[in-house]
Amino acid sequence: MSTTADFTSIRNYYERPVMEAIADATGRYPAVAPEQLPDVACVALNRLPPRYIRHEVDLVFYLTEKERGEIEQAVAEAVSFAFEFVQARHSMRARR
Repeated sequence: MSTTADFTSIRNYYERPVMEAIADATGRYPAVAPEQLPDVACVALNRLPPRYIRHEVDLVFYLTEKERGEIEQAVAEAVSFAFEFVQARHSMRARR
């Protein structure tokens, strides 16, 4: 009997909080066009350590309040950096 594992439920925990932080911050970066937001997400996610989970409750249940705060801060810093980085790169290309 052959069994096939289903890996489709595995994802990086940071994807959802980063996307939410980007949506919340978009208004503060009017120079970043909507089509550049996936670039912002990639830059932000690459600045964070991967945390692979199957179910969000698996991670959140075991985090302390301090760890939750650290994750929120890390996401905020990564997203801010990413917006600034993408904005600067776009400005540099526009000067050429």
